[in-house]
Amino acid sequence: MTRDTNTVTGTSERTSGATGAPGRPVWWRRPWIIPLALVVAAYLVYQLSPFRHLDESTAPLPPHDGFPLYFPILLVHMFFATVSMITVVLQVWPWLRIKHPRAHRISGRCYVVAVLIAGVTGLIIVPFAPIPGQVGVIAATVTWMAVTAMAFVRARQRQFVRHRRLMLYSFAIVMNNVWGVILGRVGLSMTDVIDIQYVQEGVRWLGWVGNLMLVQWWIYRTGDRRRATRRTTSEAYQ
Repeated sequence: MTRDTNTVTGTSERTSGATGAPGRPVWWRRPWIIPLALVVAAYLVYQLSPFRHLDESTAPLPPHDGFPLYFPILLVHMFFATVSMITVVLQVWPWLRIKHPRAHRISGRCYVVAVLIAGVTGLIIVPFAPIPGQVGVIAATVTWMAVTAMAFVRARQRQFVRHRRLMLYSFAIVMNNVWGVILGRVGLSMTDVIDIQYVQEGVRWLGWVGNLMLVQWWIYRTGDRRRATRRTTSEAYQ
């Protein structure tokens, strides 16, 4: 019964959630997708530019003596992390999901694979990062991989409501990367009054935990709105 209910609800979201007019999605009805794509593009350019020459001697790396595979693993991590950030934008774009469901499914599979590879390689190299913040990075990475894998399973089970919720959690965690840069810059400007270790630790937690809280608020808000709409429609036909 739960599975059928979720499937029906998920189908309803696919046909009318993006436009308010079933079967006629319009891409510009979600104006936030363009700023989101631009923010992700700017972040990727900022983060990847120092590594554009693929030269370990010029790249900004932490000490990793005795581990010659560090740089190749880092490059693999960065490649698949980049794929994950690009495909997650496609995943949260309602127009693509409604108008081109096959493209949505393909990009979703690419996202899942990218998350798992980026997550595993990230866990391999995280011990070489500064000690303050390592626990936060590990917690975020493991949670990211877990909710993404669960979202894929729910999609395969056609439990689309649960799939959507888990994908929003995954989106919240991967967008922590953008917040991390901003919070890091703000924190570093305050190191004259705050110990750098507290800054490093806080940055590794605030971004993804804060994003999850915002996403959960959004889920509650939109859920209440949909229930109110269904209730109003039901009363109108009584």
